[in-house]
Amino acid sequence: MQISLAQFRTTPAIAAILFSLGGVAAAATTDWPQWRGPEHNDLCSETGLLKDWPASGPPLVWKAKGLGDGYSAVVAVGDRLYTAGDKRESSFVLALNTADGKIVWSTKLGKVGAVGSPEFEGPRGTPTVSGDLVFVLGQWGDFACYKAAKGTEVWHKDLVKDFGGVRPYWGYAESPLADGKNVIVTAGGSDGAILALDQKTGDGVWRSKGFIDAPHYSSLAVSELGGVRQYVQMTPESVAGVAAADGKLLWKAPRKGRTAVIPSPICKNDFVYVTSGYGVGCNLFKVLSADKKFSADEVYANKVMVNHHGGVINLGDYVYGHSEGKGWTCQELKSGEAKWQEKEALGKGAIAYADGRFYLRSEAKGTMVLIEASPAGYKEHGRFEQPDRSQQKAWPHPVIANGKLYLRDQDTLLCYDVKGK
Repeated sequence: MQISLAQFRTTPAIAAILFSLGGVAAAATTDWPQWRGPEHNDLCSETGLLKDWPASGPPLVWKAKGLGDGYSAVVAVGDRLYTAGDKRESSFVLALNTADGKIVWSTKLGKVGAVGSPEFEGPRGTPTVSGDLVFVLGQWGDFACYKAAKGTEVWHKDLVKDFGGVRPYWGYAESPLADGKNVIVTAGGSDGAILALDQKTGDGVWRSKGFIDAPHYSSLAVSELGGVRQYVQMTPESVAGVAAADGKLLWKAPRKGRTAVIPSPICKNDFVYVTSGYGVGCNLFKVLSADKKFSADEVYANKVMVNHHGGVINLGDYVYGHSEGKGWTCQELKSGEAKWQEKEALGKGAIAYADGRFYLRSEAKGTMVLIEASPAGYKEHGRFEQPDRSQQKAWPHPVIANGKLYLRDQDTLLCYDVKGK
């Protein structure tokens, strides 16, 4: 069924107003407290950043070692950074100073090692900070809460043993979602795929009993659709929305994925956009609500955006990210048509946004590229090669917070100054 998308149209002027008065810029700080940022959309609200990088790249402020193995990115709150990594005897949660990268505390999380084959050592998810608490999900299902100041453990759960969760083949890779008084993860299991726990106690609040899909590697999105606040998740079988209040299944649309379903859904107005790799492509759904009953109609399904991982970002009327076999892509959200695609400039990787620019990170070499965030075309404004590259993929997403760019590469964290002079 084809849906009219006239309400999607946003002029550049309106987009600028919405971006500056609502959404991310409504936040009082430029902290980055959880995966995809304060508004769960990968849009950093900072301004006054470098519009062009020098030939050598932005200045390197410091380099930290001792993070351990893993693919967890960082979150930034105040003068602290938080991440997770595997060391010899355990996986750990770590806090670092933003000023110099020194480790402030390091606390055990749980079981160490790789899940699945080929093997990828270490935690995959990124910590979440809510108030004075830090939440972290390890690859084996260790889910724990710590005091942000000193790393004291508040509670610890095992998603498989305590909740009957279903661990994905390559381990849990989700970043927990802090929302209201709860922290939410996709545990899987016959009692409900999505699980809400009380932030302070770790006690179960609800399960999505009507939604029991086996989880993969996508992190939850949160949005108000049809006037109801809900959590949206993509699995290998479907895309679904459950009520934030009680986990009730509101709608579910069949959508087959393959091998590894990774990118987070994008919600805009009453539309939900998803994409995944291995030749699957992208879909847009219109979420409808009538007489308190929800449904989801597919607007389109195509292969313009086949995003393996690295994520996609919605800015204005377009979606940006890397598409397998087609390169870096700008796709019109309402129609699904490609606006531009650049295959030769940089291999696949992750994307972040700040101050009119996209920060692209190649997974193979760790190369960083700065481009215009524009549907007009792919235009570079600088690039540099990451030093101290490990032999692993550069999968952690770039993070821009408080004038700094953070790049995690296994045991190493690099901090660059990207504030304009």
